[in-house]
Amino acid sequence: MTTPLAIAAVISAFLFFPRGQGDDELPPDESLYDSLETPSENEVIEVVPEAVIQPPSIIVVDVKGAVLHPNVYTLQEGQRLIDAITAAGGYTADADSRLLNHALRLTDESVVYVPLVGEEIPLYGQSANEVTNPNDSASSLVNINTADETQLMTLTGIGPAKAGAIIKYRTEQGAFQTIEDLTKVSGIGQKTFESLSEAITVN
Repeated sequence: MTTPLAIAAVISAFLFFPRGQGDDELPPDESLYDSLETPSENEVIEVVPEAVIQPPSIIVVDVKGAVLHPNVYTLQEGQRLIDAITAAGGYTADADSRLLNHALRLTDESVVYVPLVGEEIPLYGQSANEVTNPNDSASSLVNINTADETQLMTLTGIGPAKAGAIIKYRTEQGAFQTIEDLTKVSGIGQKTFESLSEAITVN
């Protein structure tokens, strides 16, 4: 017969000596690990390179005539004639800028000449050795790279619309490299070009 003292000892042992903590723990679910993707040894991880921004090209421009600081200036490709004038300090008080195309896109070795009021204007091209003297026979030709609308309209077959198209083309596309490039302008065909080819120049 079990005595009350023995029963009390069993109950005390149960209360003061708890079961191992691991008895009720569930085994880890291995399927959770299986669901995680493990990169293959042969898997190639694509690395996207950062975009490389190319700095703008440098051009050298010779600014002459009626500007505050005539000199040779370094500019960035794509800058306009007005940028060269600004680099040279702007016009002098007696400068005549009426016939200059401020929107003309400059190229390397460009020459910018600003005349004085009343001065005969020398023709300038895209490089220093292309500057011409007004007394030369070429001075009677119309420079399609620098002529304004009024000057262009003196050419055979060129009215206000075509003169505007010429100015728009050289502003957006840059200077004409040859007189034949004039045929690239909208509205100027081969027939029109032949009628004025001997009266124009790009130098």
